[in-house]
Amino acid sequence: MLNQGWVYRDRVKPAWAGLSVLDFYAQNYRHSTRPEWAARIDKQQIFVDGKPALWGQILAANQTLEYHREPWEEPDVPLNFSILHQDPHFWIIEKPAGLPVMPAGNFLENTLLGQLKTQFPQENLAPIHRLGRGTSGLMILGRSPLGKQHLTQQLREHQITKIYRALIPAGDYPDQVTIKTPIGKVAHLTLGTIFVAKADGLFAHSEMQVLQRFNDLSLVQVQIFTGRPHQIRIHMAAIGYPLVGDPLYLPGGLPKVANGDQRTALPGDCGYFLNAHYLQFMHPSGQQVVEFFSQMEFPPT
Repeated sequence: MLNQGWVYRDRVKPAWAGLSVLDFYAQNYRHSTRPEWAARIDKQQIFVDGKPALWGQILAANQTLEYHREPWEEPDVPLNFSILHQDPHFWIIEKPAGLPVMPAGNFLENTLLGQLKTQFPQENLAPIHRLGRGTSGLMILGRSPLGKQHLTQQLREHQITKIYRALIPAGDYPDQVTIKTPIGKVAHLTLGTIFVAKADGLFAHSEMQVLQRFNDLSLVQVQIFTGRPHQIRIHMAAIGYPLVGDPLYLPGGLPKVANGDQRTALPGDCGYFLNAHYLQFMHPSGQQVVEFFSQMEFPPT
C-alpha cells in the first residue's frame, strides 16, 4: 500500500543564499541525483515561499523551501511492538529489531511513531531517547508535559541508566573493558556525514562486561554513560570487535567502503545483534526510582 506522501521543509540559511534551487537540493540531499531533483522541479513538487520553483531560481536567506514527495510504498518491517508499562507520565515500549523509531528516508508510516499515532490517536507520545532500526528492546516515551520535561532533563544530565546486551566475535579481551574512544562525523557521499570513531570527536564512554563466552562469539553487557549516535556499534568496532552481523562498521570504528562507494552500507541497515536490556530512572513525580527489563529473548534463537 502507498502511504500519504510527505512534505519536507527547509529554511534557507545565510550560507545557502545565492544558490539556485537545483544546486541547493543536489548539494544538500545527495540520496537523489541532480537529474532526479531537476525532474521534481519540473513536476512542480518543489516550492519556494509557497510558489512552484524553477531550476535556476536564486535563493535568499530565510526563504522557505518545500519538497512535496509523492506517496510511495514503504519497505516491509516488523510492525509488532509491546507496551510493557503505561503511566500517566510515560510509557515503556519494547520494539523489535528492524522497526525504525522515527520517520526518515523511505520510512514514514512503517515506524514506531507512525504505528503509535495510528493505534493511539488520542495520545501525544514523544521518544525520550532513540534506538537504531536494527536494535531491539526498551524505549521510554514521554506522555505528559511533566514526564517529557523531567525525563528529557534526566537524559541530558546522564541520570538514566541504560544497559544493553550484544553479541561480538570471540577474542582474548578481558572480562571488563572501559572504552572512551571519541565519536565524531566524517563526510559521506549519500548522507552528507556519518558518525565514526574519530580522534577529535566528542567524548564518549562505554563499559563492557562479558557475560558468557562461546567458541566463536561472546554475549556482552554494555552500559553507556554518554549518548552518542551508534555509540555501542562504534565502540565495539573501535576495540576490534564489531557487533556480530554489523553491516557498516569495521574493526577500528570506521565504516565499510567498497570500491570507493559509501552507499554499500548505511547506519540504518540491520543484521547486528543489540538489545536495549535495562532502564533505570527517577519517576517524573520524583518519589521513587523505577527500573525495567527487556522481556525479549536475547540472543534470539
